[in-house]
Formats: sequence, structure tokens, C-alpha cells
Amino acid sequence: MEKPIRTILKEGRFNVNGSLWLEHEGQRFFGPGPVELLERIAETGSIKQAAKAMGMSYKKAWDLINNLNKMGAQPFVHTATGGEKGGGSTISDEARQLIAYHRQLRERFRQFLEQESNRLKQ
Repeated sequence: MEKPIRTILKEGRFNVNGSLWLEHEGQRFFGPGPVELLERIAETGSIKQAAKAMGMSYKKAWDLINNLNKMGAQPFVHTATGGEKGGGSTISDEARQLIAYHRQLRERFRQFLEQESNRLKQ
């Protein structure tokens, strides 16, 4: 008969913790960083401003965007060049949907971690 997990651990406070992201064929592509980048692009209309606000290089932001766009059936970020205001960037409805899915997934994950941490207290 197995002992309750709490009885085999030392005294003190234990928690279950973890990180969450989406992968494609074993490669991470969507997690907190890309979510924040997409949200900041939506707010600012600019990849450059979004990257700057995150303390991220413009090149890294572009690399993330190119990777994201490769993963979607449709591009998640649309760019426009030129014009009077110099162009800009927007995120697609699909990007907004993926952000919403990720938020819901993170909430379910948070609840799971909390439940498992509570089991350690029993």
C-alpha cells in the first residue's frame, strides 16, 4: 500500500509548478513571449515599438513573427510598408483567437497546479 505523498516528504511547504507553451514537431513556438509581442503589436501598430517595449531586439521580434506566421494556416501578423505614416503592423483575428486560447489554457493549467499543490498539503 502506497503512503500518502505528503508523508514521504520533508516538513515544509511544497508546490507543484511548471511552464506552459505550444510546440510544433517538438519545437516551442507559442508561449508568454509571443503572446506579449502580439498584444503589443495590436496596441502600438508597430513591430519596432512592440519589441522596444519588451526590451527585445527588432531582429528577435521579426524572428518570432516569422516563426509564428509559419505555424498558422494564415499569417498571424500583417505588415504594410510605405505610405504617409510609414506603414505598420496588425494582428489577425486568428492571432486574437490563439491568444484567447492560450489564456484559457493557462488558467486551466494554473488550476491544475493549484490542485496538485493542495494534494501535497494533505
